[in-house]
Amino acid sequence: MKAFKILIMILAISVALYEQVSEEKNIYIMIIAIVVFMYGMMQLSAKTPSKNQDKEE
Repeated sequence: MKAFKILIMILAISVALYEQVSEEKNIYIMIIAIVVFMYGMMQLSAKTPSKNQDKEE
């Protein structure tokens, strides 16, 4: 599942970069690609433990 999320994030950022360099830029496609990338980053970073977890307990 983690590999699938990373693959989707790479695909989304590549679409955003492709739209950035194309002649006719479609802002909606870029926004959707960035939202998908940010959502994927949120999902992946949610499983990373906090450094301050020991201090809180």
